[in-house]
Amino acid sequence: MSAYGCKRFENKVAVVTGAGQGIGLASAWRLAREGAKVVLADKAEAPAQAAAEARRAAGHPVAVAIADLSTFDGAVSAMDLAHVAFGKVDVLVNNVGGTIWKKPFWHYSEEEIRAEVERSFWPPLWCCRAVIEHMRERGGAIVNVGSNATMGIFRIPYSASKGGVAALTTALAVELADFNIRVNCVSPGNTAVKERPTPRLERQLSDQEKRWNQQFYDYVSREGLFERAASVDEQAAAIAFLASDDASYITGEVIDTGKRGMRISTVTGGVNE
Repeated sequence: MSAYGCKRFENKVAVVTGAGQGIGLASAWRLAREGAKVVLADKAEAPAQAAAEARRAAGHPVAVAIADLSTFDGAVSAMDLAHVAFGKVDVLVNNVGGTIWKKPFWHYSEEEIRAEVERSFWPPLWCCRAVIEHMRERGGAIVNVGSNATMGIFRIPYSASKGGVAALTTALAVELADFNIRVNCVSPGNTAVKERPTPRLERQLSDQEKRWNQQFYDYVSREGLFERAASVDEQAAAIAFLASDDASYITGEVIDTGKRGMRISTVTGGVNE
């Protein structure tokens, strides 16, 4: 039976942050198809509600938590809503985040650096803190979404934030083991995402920013061992595995789902035989 036919999350409640688009949306859809009652937590109401309607039309129990997850109050409200809607929280997928600018570090302003950290570090930190009270009695699984940007270019504030997410994962796994709460992380690389309904930057790029953007995409398109970008569904499959009981003895791991490396064919000029 394919994974899509499995019900690994039957009778489980999952909160997915940043669930209105991209990897978050794909993860919420994957968990729902495998039987989970899903709470879509997002700051942007329109895409989250649209995603929820699509899930309901497919017959899946779903709730929406509109919250600013860069604040502790927002994180608490999302977890509390999940508990009110479905009575518990078994799985938390901390997906919300994503770089806003792509440029050399010395061109970031103080405000831009703060905005990057607010977007990509605080939400998983606050959500991990908020969900513990809902998981301590019966255990659970937390899956953080990091990034291979911790060794990359033009995204230093985002890279530092995602390095913090990796450290959060490995340290928190130790503290929560006694409660049977597992904490793991995936670190995606180049991933093909459809046009986002909620843009990360609500203004036009300058000509210089466009040049940096192109240099960045030229870089990431050549850095992977595979000759293509990952799909959001491939990232969601790894997240679902770590959240499921199939990974019941895995905790504190950061799994690289965006492995860098030079293909042999790049050096030899042909496929290695």
